[in-house]
Amino acid sequence: MTARGRNGACARTCRSRSEPEATGADHQDRTARQIVAGPAPGRLRAVITYLEMRAAPKRLSGPPPLPDTAIRRLEQPSATAYRFLYDGVGEPWLWHERRRLDEAGLKRIIHDPHLEILVLTCAGRVAGFAELDHRQPPACRLAYFGLLPDFIGRGLGFWFLSRTIAHAWNRHPGRLLVNTCTLDHPAAMPLYLRAGFTLIEHVVRDFPDPRLSGVLPRHAAPHVPLAVDGG
Repeated sequence: MTARGRNGACARTCRSRSEPEATGADHQDRTARQIVAGPAPGRLRAVITYLEMRAAPKRLSGPPPLPDTAIRRLEQPSATAYRFLYDGVGEPWLWHERRRLDEAGLKRIIHDPHLEILVLTCAGRVAGFAELDHRQPPACRLAYFGLLPDFIGRGLGFWFLSRTIAHAWNRHPGRLLVNTCTLDHPAAMPLYLRAGFTLIEHVVRDFPDPRLSGVLPRHAAPHVPLAVDGG
């Protein structure tokens, strides 16, 4: 289950407004059918779905599905510690934005007092992380959310997301935002809808395949074919 923001340059963008009666999968399929031409050489295309939550959920999920599970806030992490989380969770889904930053640039973001990094642990092992961005009030953005590969499919995603959402609402934001895309885990969209997020819109974006430039290894995200480089 993944969430992240994409900042890649857009060669082509189209939008599809959400309709309340449709499911997340319906929206993604409908938007994908709008795409006629493929991306330019060396680029990938993704359908990004933006969602929001305007009130805190009335109930939390139940107890954690695995014993000895805990969530802690990571204070002033080193760049190495943060990259362990970001790369471990994000590499299978082509997360690349933070990998492009040098150490100083990364620390300026992750040490910002309006940014919160929550780490999920199970039996002393790191299982995932969430990043809450309060830098643009009154909204709070769930900038990154996901589990390490060994912990996917073990029932932790919804429990961790529920606790992360509750933590975000402790600051009483005007709304909570998140986005996911078609390169993410297929369970991401259903997870956010189940947690109480509602659809805002879809945006189609093209961006350079980060595996071609070495930002990510070529074996990353084998479910996404490597973009053909026109050069």
